[in-house]
Amino acid sequence: MRSIELKQLKSGTDVRGVAVGEGLTLTDEAVGEIMRAFVKWLGLKYGRTSFKIAAGHDSRISSGRILNCVKEAVLSSGSDLVYTGLSSTPSMFILLKKSDWNCDASVMITASHLPYNRNGLKFFTPDGGLDGNDIDDILKLAEEGNFLTGNGKYFEKSYMDEYSEILVDAVRAACGKEFPLKGKKIIVDAGNGAGGFFTDKVLIPLGANTEGSQFLQPDGYFPNHIPNPEDGKAIESLSKAVIKNKADLGIIFDTDVDRAGAVDSDGKEINRNRLIALISAILLKERTGTIVTDSVTSDGLTQFIESLGGKHIRYKRGYKNVIDKSKELNVNGIYSPLAMETSGHAAFKENYFLDDGAYLVTKLLISLSSLKEGENLAGIISSLPEPKECKEVRITFSEQEDFKAKGFKVIEELKTIAGNSAEMKLADSIYEGARINFGKGKGDGWLLIRMSVHDPVMPINFESTVKGGNKIMAQTLLKMLKGYSFLDTKALSDFINT
Repeated sequence: MRSIELKQLKSGTDVRGVAVGEGLTLTDEAVGEIMRAFVKWLGLKYGRTSFKIAAGHDSRISSGRILNCVKEAVLSSGSDLVYTGLSSTPSMFILLKKSDWNCDASVMITASHLPYNRNGLKFFTPDGGLDGNDIDDILKLAEEGNFLTGNGKYFEKSYMDEYSEILVDAVRAACGKEFPLKGKKIIVDAGNGAGGFFTDKVLIPLGANTEGSQFLQPDGYFPNHIPNPEDGKAIESLSKAVIKNKADLGIIFDTDVDRAGAVDSDGKEINRNRLIALISAILLKERTGTIVTDSVTSDGLTQFIESLGGKHIRYKRGYKNVIDKSKELNVNGIYSPLAMETSGHAAFKENYFLDDGAYLVTKLLISLSSLKEGENLAGIISSLPEPKECKEVRITFSEQEDFKAKGFKVIEELKTIAGNSAEMKLADSIYEGARINFGKGKGDGWLLIRMSVHDPVMPINFESTVKGGNKIMAQTLLKMLKGYSFLDTKALSDFINT
């Protein structure tokens, strides 16, 4: 496969592509070359020629084909492969830290919440998930094609029981009870991904009633809804199930269980700012510290965290960016217990800074177990100031040549305009894009315009404390963008006119 095609499979810190049907990019050849390159990359990193590598997958229909390619590539490179079957992404890292398998690395076959025809590869070493530069190096090695050779051995062994026991033990230890969830009804929506294990292997052993849980059976076509905690239809489905079954809590996972969301007993979504606020409150009660989030979190979240004695830092979008910032703070002596994106990626200092949706939920379960009759988790965040409106609009580039340079130029010029205006003000701390505050009568809120990490797109997030405020800010921004002929602002105009 041509190297340029391999490079196009990079997706941040993963490899992803079309794995089924028309437009196939994640071919057998591509997977084989990338996996052989990963083994060689390990060899260069550790100064060895053979390894023991674990491989698991989520419920996607292409997982079997890709696993066969992974198996052939690893074994022919002289390394051993342990196939773990249907797995969660976090479990593939935890087995490197807590099992006695003596694995040197692992690979998860997943494309997270993307459509059923996509798939990908996510790599781990005991140091954590690989970063974007590591993926670049692996793809370069794949291009060179000088791979290790040998005859490795193949094993099959599931890790999910052991991983689930770790979660159960964590809840029991924190609550001091064998069945801390006795009397609680908790519904799980796995979206036909890999998260169905959580009912039988975690909740029921803790004493919970899971009647009403839905879409637990793995089905790589995802026939009921997208397995994505941010998807409106998915949350609506879970909310209806919670109300119908009079549950105390609803939990939703994405396909590979590295993200999670929740619905309270009243059917109200606990997601994005609300979920970050909830888990922040739980952690800050244990010890005050700094919470790191992505750039699109609300001003109300900042106020809430500060009211609890904590500090809030907004950083660049991308869960790896947020995690790295929190790690940096801790290295510099600033206690930061949590790095979290509004997407539901939550990484705890106490859990190796691994973004693990199931571990996030265990923290919620510990708090839920202590609530009295009539109380719910939403009560913990009752003082969170919430906006009247939130909206994301994505504008594109009609001219895609050098789109990143053009986009960053727009952002810098918007900062200058906002900084010299009486109607708006730049936010005090900006790590990416232009975050602009608007005063009373001018929108009563803020907007953030930034460059997409990978695509020729500029996402714009709006948040206002008054109805109609977002459109007022959007009108102002549209006027500011009129001079840029290379931008297609139709989506912004459509939002204003609807």
